[in-house]
Amino acid sequence: MRDSAHPDAFPTINRAYNSVFRPGRLTLGLVAPVEAHGNNPVPTLERHIERIKLAETLGFSAIWLRDVPFNVPGFGDAGQIHDPFVYLGALAMTTQHIALGVASVVLPLRHPAHVAKAAASVDQLSGGRLLLGVASGDRPEEYPAMGATFPDRGARFRDSFTYIRKMAETCPTLQTQLGDLSGNIDMLPKPTGGRLPLLITGGSQQSPEWVAANGDGWMTYPRDIRAQERVVSTYRNQTSAAGIGDRPVMQSLYVDLEEDPDAPARPIHLGFRSGARFLRLYLSELRALGVNHVALNLRFNNADIETTMKRMAEDLLPAFSHKD
Repeated sequence: MRDSAHPDAFPTINRAYNSVFRPGRLTLGLVAPVEAHGNNPVPTLERHIERIKLAETLGFSAIWLRDVPFNVPGFGDAGQIHDPFVYLGALAMTTQHIALGVASVVLPLRHPAHVAKAAASVDQLSGGRLLLGVASGDRPEEYPAMGATFPDRGARFRDSFTYIRKMAETCPTLQTQLGDLSGNIDMLPKPTGGRLPLLITGGSQQSPEWVAANGDGWMTYPRDIRAQERVVSTYRNQTSAAGIGDRPVMQSLYVDLEEDPDAPARPIHLGFRSGARFLRLYLSELRALGVNHVALNLRFNNADIETTMKRMAEDLLPAFSHKD
């Protein structure tokens, strides 16, 4: 649904989507666990709920969980340990305003009926604060453990995506390799806005045209500014060609915020170490090229986490906030 009074607006979906994503604006979120655990793949989860509540108090727009069924030693990242939907249920009850995102649910490893019901339940329990990232998955070791095969995950992703979309309808009909819906059963609850906001991660084994035409937004990875400008522009051209209008773009970013605000940038895994001035400039450039949200990951941060969160809130959020 388009906002006819504001033709450049994103679709109206739910409270989180239309707070976090606004054309011409960039907001900031945090990736859970909000913890510095460096090269240790398993976080301690120290003060994890308290830190998310602090993020909400400080004004960060979203908290992002990940779907990591197994700790794959070679991958080096166990996520936030807890199942994302169980964790989202807990956060729905312990927070009030912050958007609750998953980046991203691995659709080929879950039945879409379970995903649709769990996601709609979180959306209802949180008052419309769910953002559902979806992906085809990138850890081959997980697939045989689930009785699934890795090479054909793209086809299952498409079927799951369509199934989840259909679940928002009343007594839907659908035939897929994942199950048939005959129109004589219904799934409750329904999402608060009539459908779930589905944000596609990367390519998810689909064509760029399919991603642009079907998602409510696109999640991508950090690149240098000029490369990011090219891929964002390409995505926006494809959504325009599909006739669906503008859609938001978000990216992740690992950061290590140094105490010296003028410290220059030095690369780290999927991000950089720098002072607040460089980080603020980088985020301003992302906003100018059309990125709408950045999910900051503090895994490699060297300073105290609460101190870093407060410094980010002071130095960054006045310019990059979801609040008017």
